[in-house]
Amino acid sequence: MSEDRRSSPLFQPIRLGDLELKNRLAMAPLTRSRALKGDVPRPSAADYYGQRASAGLIITEATQVDDSAKGYAWTPGIYTDAQVESWKQVTNAVHAKGGSIVVQIWHVGRISHPSLQPNGVVPVAPSAVLPEGNAFTESGFQPHVEPRALELDEIRQIVADFAHAATMARKAGFDGVEVHAAHGYLIDQFLRDGSNKRGDQYGGSIENRTRFLFEVMGAVSDAIGGSRTGVRLSPVSPVNDSKDSDPAPLYLHAVEGLNRFKPAYLHIVEGATGGPRDIVPGYDFGALKRAFQGAFMANNGYDFAMADEALRAGRADVIAMGRPFIGNPDLVERLKTGAPLAESDPKTFYGGDEHGYTDYPTLG
Repeated sequence: MSEDRRSSPLFQPIRLGDLELKNRLAMAPLTRSRALKGDVPRPSAADYYGQRASAGLIITEATQVDDSAKGYAWTPGIYTDAQVESWKQVTNAVHAKGGSIVVQIWHVGRISHPSLQPNGVVPVAPSAVLPEGNAFTESGFQPHVEPRALELDEIRQIVADFAHAATMARKAGFDGVEVHAAHGYLIDQFLRDGSNKRGDQYGGSIENRTRFLFEVMGAVSDAIGGSRTGVRLSPVSPVNDSKDSDPAPLYLHAVEGLNRFKPAYLHIVEGATGGPRDIVPGYDFGALKRAFQGAFMANNGYDFAMADEALRAGRADVIAMGRPFIGNPDLVERLKTGAPLAESDPKTFYGGDEHGYTDYPTLG
């Protein structure tokens, strides 16, 4: 059985733009909330990511493009020299083990709280629409507040912040970046008509609501090259109070428009992240794969059998798995041999120290 597994396309190399992957299993981005003061990754982050370097591609935890982009306690940034120096230890550790690693860059928009913002200001968003739910702050969960609608010059500045973060990522030794345009964060807030009520060139029509996404992708691609830039979308995930009245044409237009930047890959969350894949029955993720001219990364609830079948059928080029990598730093080898997977402890997912972070054992 293990020989059958070893011949799976999951373990074959692939090239995504300028990224050379030794296999087609990506470690999906996983927020762990363990950064130190100044949003600097803790030293053990190098151990954590280095332990998982057998993945074809590591996509880091979501990482702020600016101090106003933060929405969760103890998440890291990639906009200061101190952050870059700490991230260098991470990229060196992964590269020393023959791995590839990109940093996922984000701005959370309204999914934040004044206690996480510079000078305690209210978070920003496309429109002043209060999201349901709570923010994870240093003093525990607190209800979201009504955000402030961005001014046009502020939108331009955030586009520049994404480009600056991408430049800093390359200084830190990352092989590239993944633009986080999913899960109800700022770019996704612009995309969806439930959170975007603007009456200017960034609101209303699908063409206007995708403008911010395309401006960010253009700026990042200009800064480091489209061939080192990936992008993540979650067309039907309801996380963070994400709502759109008609997601199919919206996300098809978004994907078609992304082709002009020639991204290294498109990362699609199929269904509700960490939840049901068929939350919108009949949603055609295949239409997005057919519309995209580059490599297609599929994510959400995959096991080995599902991953192998999707790759063989041509429905995806790369498969991303998230939580299994927490408890299984050697997930690639376990999948290859059919070894049982260790359970990850949800109590240590967010915050804390090295326990539940770097102390999961490998096989043998």
